[in-house]
Amino acid sequence: MSQHAWSELAARLAQADAVLVRVARVQGSGPREEGAWMAVWLGALVNTIGGGRLELDAIARARELLKQNACPGWHDAPELQRMALGPSLGQCCGGVVEVSYQRITAQDWPHIQEALRPKLHPVALFGGGHVGRALVRAMAPLAFEVRWIDSRDEIFPPDVPPNVYCEHSDPVQAAVADLAAGSAVLIMSFSHAEDLDVVAACLERQRAKGDLPYVGLIGSKTKWATFRHRLEARGWQESDWNHVTCPIGLPEIHGKEPEVVAASTVAQLLIQLRQTG
Repeated sequence: MSQHAWSELAARLAQADAVLVRVARVQGSGPREEGAWMAVWLGALVNTIGGGRLELDAIARARELLKQNACPGWHDAPELQRMALGPSLGQCCGGVVEVSYQRITAQDWPHIQEALRPKLHPVALFGGGHVGRALVRAMAPLAFEVRWIDSRDEIFPPDVPPNVYCEHSDPVQAAVADLAAGSAVLIMSFSHAEDLDVVAACLERQRAKGDLPYVGLIGSKTKWATFRHRLEARGWQESDWNHVTCPIGLPEIHGKEPEVVAASTVAQLLIQLRQTG
């Protein structure tokens, strides 16, 4: 779920009640996983349970319940509807989806937050340059909580997505010590010297805690070879290198434009997070 969808849900719910439609159960293949949701008003819709005829029929049922004022509330057992994804729906997924319906109000917001708010994965992004900005835009609609760090004053744009927190740190590597456990780290400062200091700080933290699942460094294989030589001079050794990914991004995706690098890197992050849980 995007941060925009979450904000829109809160704003619309403050104006009118809705029906919350959730995927309660999936057997076989389905368009979305259990827990996927959408909120339905008579004239509006937020989020998606997968599109297609399944979603169209669910929207129609939700609006019927709204018109009839017949939908169970948040604290009631939801209405359940079993939908086979076969010829009757014009879909060929072959699975069966059970959809639930509950009426939600602004008073239910604390419970909605607890039930629906996605777990945000912490990301530390070092560098406010062109690729850093492209990454922030690419991560805005995804379940990331981004700590955007730079040593330069006034480098950050005035408007950033709600899941991004800007931080000035000088020296920049000092921010590594108190990163949230499980943070993915992306290193792309304006200075190779700063990049090296941040990498060293990440390696030090890995030795102490081992809680940074991904440390990505922008650059070429030549840059990383140079960094390894300099890190060896500081006392690091070959066994530490597997903690660092350089170059960042999926090797199958080519192109050095900031937006391409950002898309490739975010794809790599999503794969890494799925593998590490």
